[in-house]
Amino acid sequence: MEQLQEETVTVGDGARAREIAVLRRRGEDPAQAGTVWLGGYRSDMTGSKAEAICDHQAACGGACLRFDYSGHGASGGAFTDGTISRWLEEALVVFERFSAGPQILVGSSMGSWIALRMVQELTRRGEAERIAGLLLIAPAPDFTMELMEPELTDQQKDALAEHGRFEEPTPYGPDPNIYTRALFEDGRKNRVLDGILDIKAPVRILQGMDDPDVPWRHALKLVEHLPSSRVELTLIRDGDHRLSRPSDIAAILGAIEQLKAAGATADGATV
Repeated sequence: MEQLQEETVTVGDGARAREIAVLRRRGEDPAQAGTVWLGGYRSDMTGSKAEAICDHQAACGGACLRFDYSGHGASGGAFTDGTISRWLEEALVVFERFSAGPQILVGSSMGSWIALRMVQELTRRGEAERIAGLLLIAPAPDFTMELMEPELTDQQKDALAEHGRFEEPTPYGPDPNIYTRALFEDGRKNRVLDGILDIKAPVRILQGMDDPDVPWRHALKLVEHLPSSRVELTLIRDGDHRLSRPSDIAAILGAIEQLKAAGATADGATV
């Protein structure tokens, strides 16, 4: 079995340069699509879902790739410099540098927004065939505009205007979440729920109905922007935002196998 390799890549030049930490395992079966993990806001690549996917890929001979955005986990850079554009740039560099052949993009929460933008950018570059499928877990595309801005308090708006940031507590760790004015402004430039998302690859969406962070109706809205008949949404009645219980992990791994099958031709080659 191919060993898990630790890699790094520098993204950006001069003052914008940051070192991105990568974990990858090359696949043993070249006909099998690899997976690329795209984590959520303030998550890192060593979470239970990412680990389970990598172990699953190793067991079936598939490649797996994961990394930390700048300001996250083992990567360099300041978290408060982060924007969707910045993290998208890093995701594309990692994808181009460390993956080969068709890949399934697995986006968790904010990572689903990054995944959708990656498909747009790769399609623009003429590389749409590299995308074997998308698995979107508790997807939060356009979350700054769609989910956060309507709920901002006057105090938070004032903090953004005067200080360029605000903080709020999170149940997922001891440190508060930090949201910057740059993140909100850049989010508008990366909006994806403003038209039809012309994605040819099969898409699977897993969404918990007890998710306190991303309402399940947000997943329904995303589906409305994905007109392809190759889109399937699974609502998990008692699922939360993390979707990391054993049953949730099983659903995630099952969806990956479905995507592999959906993207295969009769002779087993991916398309």
